[in-house]
Amino acid sequence: MIEKLGVDRHPRIVVIGGGTGLSVMLRGLKEKPLDITAIVTVADDGGSSGILRSELQIPPPGDIRNVLMALADVEPLLTEMLQYRFNSGTGLAGHSLGNLMLAAMTDIAGDFVTGVRELSRVLAVRGRVLPAAGQAIVLHAEMEDGSIISGESNIPKAGMKIKRVFIEPEKVEPLQEAVEAVRDADAILIGPGSLYTSIIPNLLVPKLAESIVQSNAVKLFVCNVMTQPGETDNYSVGDHLRAIHDHIGEHLFDYVIVNNGEIPPQVQAKYAEEGAKAVHLDLEEVESRGYKVIADRLVLFRTYLRHDAARLSHHIYQLVEGWMKRKG
Repeated sequence: MIEKLGVDRHPRIVVIGGGTGLSVMLRGLKEKPLDITAIVTVADDGGSSGILRSELQIPPPGDIRNVLMALADVEPLLTEMLQYRFNSGTGLAGHSLGNLMLAAMTDIAGDFVTGVRELSRVLAVRGRVLPAAGQAIVLHAEMEDGSIISGESNIPKAGMKIKRVFIEPEKVEPLQEAVEAVRDADAILIGPGSLYTSIIPNLLVPKLAESIVQSNAVKLFVCNVMTQPGETDNYSVGDHLRAIHDHIGEHLFDYVIVNNGEIPPQVQAKYAEEGAKAVHLDLEEVESRGYKVIADRLVLFRTYLRHDAARLSHHIYQLVEGWMKRKG
């Protein structure tokens, strides 16, 4: 396949985000001949990550752990063990073994970034996993009524419409490796994930956002399949894109990848109980703003709806392959 691209290397793709959706997608992408760098949010402050962040003064490990597991080339049993969450034990309950290992590796290696790098080596990770910044950031949201909610885990619980989010410290420095990865990328992929609490926080890291805007890479946005209660209630695809544009002030993407597969009524009813519904594709609106739309049946349903990692990765690789060919 690399010969078809007319280059002597794998295409370099930078994937930016956080949360479960990113990990699902990466499991498909790692099977493609791609040089992957995942840049992961450091705004999480809930659960095990929040406790370790507060007590050990390290960036939150949870999203990093999920991405490491998605890209790891290890036996399934080891992956299951590292994702294992203790449900009893004073001080242990709620923590995952992988989070504790990341905390331990940070102490051994001397800093979080080196700890992630060393654990990546141990787990034979296919690609690189980088935090968006070398320190934890605090996420704040200004709501439509003017009130301010602080803390990533508190924002969706507020039950109010989000006007904007912002980070503290405002001028946090991104990892230089992350900036260089963006600068050298053939493709930059953002999403899927929680719009205001997993995706946009990465784009608020100033120099990281600037490097994305300035990059000549093809830029892709993978839209969520369902709305998220307390965060993107009633949002269409166009609303997701508008929120990113409003925060960055730039037209960021060349392509938008969306699901247009039918979601069974019983599944929709299950999500409706939680206040979520399918993200509406307002195709004319999105195309009128200059985005090219790739729409396909991209969902699987087990306990929850998830992106079809194999099908999604196929579309992404084809887009990157076509871009590389056009570049010559």
